Amino acid sequence: MLVRRYWQPFAEVNTVKQQLDQLFDDLSTASSAPTTWTPAATLVESEDALTLHVQLPGVDADKIDIQASREVVAISGQRPALEIGEGETLRRNEFRYGAFRRVVSLPVAIEPTEVSADYEAGVLVLHLPKAEDVRNKVVKVNVAGAVPAAIADNADAETTEAADNSAQ
Repeated sequence: MLVRRYWQPFAEVNTVKQQLDQLFDDLSTASSAPTTWTPAATLVESEDALTLHVQLPGVDADKIDIQASREVVAISGQRPALEIGEGETLRRNEFRYGAFRRVVSLPVAIEPTEVSADYEAGVLVLHLPKAEDVRNKVVKVNVAGAVPAAIADNADAETTEAADNSAQ
């Protein structure tokens, strides 16, 4: 008796994919050493300030260190690893734990002494006021070679006065 078997390449590829996924899941849960991670950040600019939003879910506010200079903001801290009880087995973990550090270069200078921070629902919001010398200011610009109006009026008056004196 002859048995015909048809080859199903997509089913075999799917089986290999599942086996590789299981292998990498097993490898990722084997190590419980804390790893360094980088939180996501968003920087928004307005006329007078920059606002930096940083995602820090699961981090205690007292574990966050913020350092600001005129051109850079550095945020660092620690997120503790999930504790697994006796008799429990970790099957999947996609969270990052351990120390983190995020350094954000700023597009304009800020006033580091006026930086304020708010931390709510796992999102750190930094308000970074722009430095006074960076804010948009309207400045009168003189054209090279042109004589300002006040000086021109005085020069005309002196010329007319000198002409009157020479005519007498």
